[in-house]
Amino acid sequence: MIFDTELGSKRVTSKLSSEQLPVWRFIPLINAPGQVQMAIDRWLLKQHLIHHHPPTLRFYTWCPAAISLGYHQRRWPSFWQSLPLDLVRRPTGGRAVLHQGDLTYSIVTSGMKGSRKEIYKILSQFLIEGWQQLGVELRYGKAGREYAGNPSCFATATAADLMLESGEKFIGSAQLYKGNAVLQHGSMILQQDRELFQQVFGYLPTLSIQLPLEAVGEELIEIVVTQLKQAASSCWGVELVEQPLLDWEWQDLSAFELN
Repeated sequence: MIFDTELGSKRVTSKLSSEQLPVWRFIPLINAPGQVQMAIDRWLLKQHLIHHHPPTLRFYTWCPAAISLGYHQRRWPSFWQSLPLDLVRRPTGGRAVLHQGDLTYSIVTSGMKGSRKEIYKILSQFLIEGWQQLGVELRYGKAGREYAGNPSCFATATAADLMLESGEKFIGSAQLYKGNAVLQHGSMILQQDRELFQQVFGYLPTLSIQLPLEAVGEELIEIVVTQLKQAASSCWGVELVEQPLLDWEWQDLSAFELN
């Protein structure tokens, strides 16, 4: 059987499994500037809303390194101005994030039932289970009074964050709702440059995150993406069908970004 999803006059086609699982699109890793990555996330949400584009999971990295600000954030570190870093605003909330040596995930879906907190936990479960398979135990954070006054996302944790057993924040996430659709994306620290973090935020991270994995660089990212992709399929009971962004989609994205 063929699953066809209208994208304007275009179609995304994927084969259903024998179990007839719901089909999600999986977009392979994209390494690009922050402005491009944020445009892709916003564009996917819009396409899902107006053209019934299938739910989507993707992972990406930032090149060059960048600082992303929460949509409503008005206070941010001034230290970055002398550094070769991009500055971009996310469509979601939260505080400033330094995107260097991290891996970002992005989910676009709709029609989920429950409170926003419940939806967040449903969508985030694949992170907990995927990292558990890689030997990393995670738990949800708790909001602290210091969060509102701190410009750095990774300086404090809320209930929308995932923590290591050591108490260090490992994954920070945020959401944007449009109608019954949601965009959730978040950043996980893989290979942090502590000195650069200090230059940006004016202090060293409390702890140095040590993952129980020997791989580094692209090999590490590939291992993590593969495991988290498997966990997402299992947690959500869906088939993830891999399909890169098509040429016409990149062209539409370019026009969308200018608007």
